Amino acid sequence: MTGDLHWLTVRDAAALIQSRKLSPVDYVVALLDRIRIIDPHINAFTRLDASGARAAAQAADSEIRAGHYRGPLHGVPVGIKDIVDVDGLPTTCHSAARLDHVAQTDAAVTSRLRRAGAIILGKLSTHEFAIGGPSFDLPFPPARNPWNRDHHPGGSSSGSGAGLAAGLFPMAVGTDTGGSIRNPAGTCGVFGLKPTYESVPRDGVFPLAWSLDHVGPMARTAGDAALMFNAIADVALAPDSGEGRKLTIGFVRHFHERDMPATAEVSDALERAASALAAAGHRIVDVVLPTLEEFSAVNRFILQAEGWAIHAKWLRERPQDYGQLARTRLVTGAFLSAGDYIDAQRRRRRMMGAVQAAFEKVDLLFMANSMDPACRIDDESEIKRTYSRQARTPFNVTGHPAAAFMCGLSRSGLPISAQVAGRYGDEATILRLVAEFECSQGWPDRHPPDAPISGAI
Repeated sequence: MTGDLHWLTVRDAAALIQSRKLSPVDYVVALLDRIRIIDPHINAFTRLDASGARAAAQAADSEIRAGHYRGPLHGVPVGIKDIVDVDGLPTTCHSAARLDHVAQTDAAVTSRLRRAGAIILGKLSTHEFAIGGPSFDLPFPPARNPWNRDHHPGGSSSGSGAGLAAGLFPMAVGTDTGGSIRNPAGTCGVFGLKPTYESVPRDGVFPLAWSLDHVGPMARTAGDAALMFNAIADVALAPDSGEGRKLTIGFVRHFHERDMPATAEVSDALERAASALAAAGHRIVDVVLPTLEEFSAVNRFILQAEGWAIHAKWLRERPQDYGQLARTRLVTGAFLSAGDYIDAQRRRRRMMGAVQAAFEKVDLLFMANSMDPACRIDDESEIKRTYSRQARTPFNVTGHPAAAFMCGLSRSGLPISAQVAGRYGDEATILRLVAEFECSQGWPDRHPPDAPISGAI
């Protein structure tokens, strides 16, 4: 089979593999060829396991030919964020502190993907320990945005977002503590789902903050993420009995209009997306939640306290093994008291109640993701200014499922995205709505041009 195999959706690849019109071996070889050409320009991988992927593809091909087809991920390649264990490969967390660590077992999410027949291509770039980046003082270069490699790709699941957008793999594992799936998904113009807290197991995932960490699927479409979610979650999506049902969607306008005013082109893209949802028959109503400043403060106090508890020993004994950004961000937790942490957890409970109350009146919440398109990756002051200008942390604080998806392009050709959140355990409604939006708007069919990626470095 010929053509642009690298832009196949998981669903389309699965259909071709099941019908034996596409061999997993040919699929993997095509992606490895593309990775060889493209990845030196975007740095999505910290470790490519080409030989392991070829062997797994050959095994999948033999199984399928023998009539043992496991399902829609069988023979489909996946990238794994490099804080998630893959047996026999390093889990470096993009840090000099972990260069010698080789995983002895698979993380639970890795094991479930293997059981579904997915083919692991390798480990993907992250901000150091999922907090310090984008940084240039680490053992691996930072991932770059395929839409314009001079710009950052979001983080901390930076390699996952960049590799998906560049056509290096059709699905990836990300993690999300303060928005680290939804940031690169939005910045790179793909889809990312932060599931309900603890719906996907975190065993074998290096923690950043235990009570905020989530593991979730990233793909180029919501439908592909749904297939992946079914393989990795403790409870698969229920059959969609609500197909075609019109929803009441709460638009949290104050997030981007008052709390952290977005750029005009982001605001305009959000209004167009809301209008498209209304034109599809959904009811859009305004909803008010606690402010982003309140959510951000609670997330920050909990993350810093729990992050310090995880890293305190290493930071005291070997601070030189950390990059400057991660070291600075993690050490702040040393100055928080037990009272600070307890107060943040108390405020968290009130915020969970406020969001739960909103879901008594609406089916989903709609809001901004980032308030700005991606800035240059080498502009430290602009990264510092814009990185916290986002509406993702509320749903790490509350644990509700939330997803980011593309809804526009900036004048400079960089993706703009929106975000949808749902009730606990209701990933199905989020995925259905976004899939409907994608079908009507066509954003998943827009890809970065190869020329800027493969241009001069």
